Amino acid sequence: MTDWLPLGIALLSVSLRVVGVGYSALLLYRVRDLRFGFLTLMLTLMAVRQALTLSVADPGIEELPGLIVSGLAVLTVYYLSQYVRQEQQTKERLTAKNDQLRGFRKAIRHAGHSIFITDTDGTIEYANPEIEGLTGYNREEVIGENPRMWKSGEHDEAFYASMWETVRNGDVWEGEIVNERKDGEQCWVDMTIAPIIDERGEIERYVAVDTDVTERKERERRIQRQNDQLQRLNTTNRILRDVNQTLVQAESRGEIERAVCAEFAGTDPYSFAWIGTRNMVNESLRASTHAGIDDDAIEALVDAHNDSDDEDILQRSIRTESPQIVHDIGDDPEDAWQTALAERGYRSAAAIPLVYDGMVYGALEVVSTEPRAFEAIDDDVLVELGHTVAYAINATESKQALMADSVVELEFQLAEGCGVCALARELDADATLERLSRSPDGRLVAYATLTGCDRTAVESTVEDVPAIADAAFVCDHDDGGLFRLDLADTCVESTLVDHGGVVTGQTVEDGQGRLTVEFPQRTDVRSLVESVTADHEGIDLLARREHERPARTEQEVRSQLQAELTDRQLEALRTAYVGGFFEWPRENTGEEIAELMGVSQTTFLQHLRTAQRKTLSLLLDDEQARRAADPI
Repeated sequence: MTDWLPLGIALLSVSLRVVGVGYSALLLYRVRDLRFGFLTLMLTLMAVRQALTLSVADPGIEELPGLIVSGLAVLTVYYLSQYVRQEQQTKERLTAKNDQLRGFRKAIRHAGHSIFITDTDGTIEYANPEIEGLTGYNREEVIGENPRMWKSGEHDEAFYASMWETVRNGDVWEGEIVNERKDGEQCWVDMTIAPIIDERGEIERYVAVDTDVTERKERERRIQRQNDQLQRLNTTNRILRDVNQTLVQAESRGEIERAVCAEFAGTDPYSFAWIGTRNMVNESLRASTHAGIDDDAIEALVDAHNDSDDEDILQRSIRTESPQIVHDIGDDPEDAWQTALAERGYRSAAAIPLVYDGMVYGALEVVSTEPRAFEAIDDDVLVELGHTVAYAINATESKQALMADSVVELEFQLAEGCGVCALARELDADATLERLSRSPDGRLVAYATLTGCDRTAVESTVEDVPAIADAAFVCDHDDGGLFRLDLADTCVESTLVDHGGVVTGQTVEDGQGRLTVEFPQRTDVRSLVESVTADHEGIDLLARREHERPARTEQEVRSQLQAELTDRQLEALRTAYVGGFFEWPRENTGEEIAELMGVSQTTFLQHLRTAQRKTLSLLLDDEQARRAADPI
């Protein structure tokens, strides 16, 4: 049995070596790893050597170390196979990770967004190629730099401090930011900054993803500007409607001016408004009305207007009779009036001339704290506003001229192209204006007595006088004939009436024409005369007088009427009135009224016509100018 043990050990050792050779050869075939080839060769040599040894000598106890070596060799093959398997798995994982990283890298390179990674201090460690399209700097220029290199200055330090506080706390910061490109151009960026956390939960880097949204922001701004403009236009239209409603009810110029200023001052984005007029003596401006600003401030502003070296917008609007706008005053204006506004936080202003039919009633200045507050308003709208306010002022002053006790009377010398005077000179006749009135179509009609000419001459000559649209014979009157003359809109009489005047007299003697007209005492005579003389050549102002217009009571009218009428005329008038002669249909005929009076019908009608003429003359002569100037 002792002889069999060494033999068994030897055979087991050889068997292990043969198994190791087969196992190693199989692994070599499977994994193609040369290390298994080396083991296969080594185990093969060991098995051959031991087999040769057994063939030439009897095995002994010395074969035991060979058995251990054989076992270790087989174990070596096994553990090497496990190591190779793990190594292959690791390679596969690394390959997958590398493929994934290559995919990520490719995605980052072609993401369409600017992506960069910084360390915890903000130093840029990586940037994709899109960084150049966004900032103008290439990748090599930004690596190692801090993103503050493209700060625009549009954000304060608190903005950046809040950003860094967010990401340093481990949170994601998202928002829009204005950056400055390498060429100095500013751009809007939609930015996301996220911290990169390591295995210990600590921040090791930051990654930022930027998207250029400049076009979108500009589009949004355009839309916002359009919405703002539409809103301001709607606001202005509403103001115009409210102003028009107020103008209809206003009874004085002061009420009109206060209402217009209050409408603008009480509506965003407008801050205050005032109306300025020129001083007749020294051409300086003065504020007649204001709203939305206190007295001291408006006084300082008016002084600044008058102290400006250059012509300010309000004076320019009066001179040019067109709206003037300053869209953005800025922080460092040169003119004194702009400086006065800028110091109080105002940024835009518009001056609107109040002009109607050549007459300038001053200018409305509207001011806002917002720049470009008037950008959406078309100049035609402002012109129409100025015309509307000026027309309302003209209408109220016309009414005041009719009712005022204190008036300014102007006397003009007339040129050849002026209405009645032109016709009289063409006929070489004298003329006296009896009264002015309005026809149903609004045309101004003059009733004038012409002496030294016959009816036929007047009717044939009027076609050669542009200032007279038509003429019609009314009746014989004193030493001449009374004619109804339709005056053209361009004649001086029409101009004066449109400016609120009351024509109280007009004569032509020996070719010399004179015309007197009354205006309210507060009328800007200088502007009026400038407007009239600009529209009608050859007209000169001869005199200016101020006087009180006498007011007649009802009793005075009755007394004057009784003084003008004879007893028979008054009796005829009263009997006809009481007897229903003026009713329709008549309650009594002329023949029946004459029988009541005990006179003939011819005598009754003669007394009645004379009484009617005197009564109407008394009333109409007092009211003729009122009706001539009243557009209603």
